[in-house]
Amino acid sequence: MPSTFASGIPVGVRYMLLSALGFALMSACVKYVSTYGIPVFEIVAARALVSLILSYLDVKRKRISLWGNNKPLLFLRGAVGTVALMCVYYSVTTLPLAEATILQYVHPVFTALLGLLFLKERVQAPTLACIALCLLGLLVMVQPALNGNQMTELPLLSIAAALLGALGSSIAYVVVRKLSQTEDSSVIIFYFPLVALPISVMLIWDNFVWPSLFLTMMLVLVGIFTQVGQYGLTKAMQTQAAGQASAYSYVQIVFSALIGLWLFNEIPSIWTYIGGSLIVTGALINVFGRQVFQRAKAH
Repeated sequence: MPSTFASGIPVGVRYMLLSALGFALMSACVKYVSTYGIPVFEIVAARALVSLILSYLDVKRKRISLWGNNKPLLFLRGAVGTVALMCVYYSVTTLPLAEATILQYVHPVFTALLGLLFLKERVQAPTLACIALCLLGLLVMVQPALNGNQMTELPLLSIAAALLGALGSSIAYVVVRKLSQTEDSSVIIFYFPLVALPISVMLIWDNFVWPSLFLTMMLVLVGIFTQVGQYGLTKAMQTQAAGQASAYSYVQIVFSALIGLWLFNEIPSIWTYIGGSLIVTGALINVFGRQVFQRAKAH
């Protein structure tokens, strides 16, 4: 029965669920080491170093060229991904995990719109409903900060960083979708840390903090879990339409909320529950509405 159930789930969806779990565990490790005074740029550098080594070994295992075919687009993917990653890590270290994840994961909205503009993917009615509900949910979540409600306020700078990270992630995903036509997934993944490592090292300057052995292990786990997330994401984008595949990443919200409650004793506010529910509802409409729409069209 379990194998039959799993076989009924599209391959792209399975990869996206793996990606969501990997990124949720990565975020938890990032938040944990930040509580010990490790700066964001150092976390990015550590993550990039681990990912660079793992990616290099993976490419060599496949016995293919490291540098790929479309180098300008590969470097663009790395640069945009680096900026997005820094924004995401900043929001993770300054917001509760559930809130940070929800704000970042409005990116399926951006991805669907970018997919329409650059990949000529049609935006159907379910996706439009998803966009509307996501924007409404976002407004509900941030309105305490806009109204100056100190009890449930989220820092506006952290909110802006999370949304900028979401936009950057969406651009990177669409670039990945384009690159997947000519590049191996391992080469695409390799370029991310290849660009992120030197940029983050330069930005550390004299703010480097020597981590303990335990924190070093946690930083290594940041890289490992990121690699799992990147692998699942890249494979998913090669098998599903950009907007549809990314919608399943909303499962990370559940993972992050549970981890935040368990490890950091974070209890989301009522506004997070309401806004998050609207956003998740939009994602479900996007996913299952598409299926209904396609079946109706077929008949």
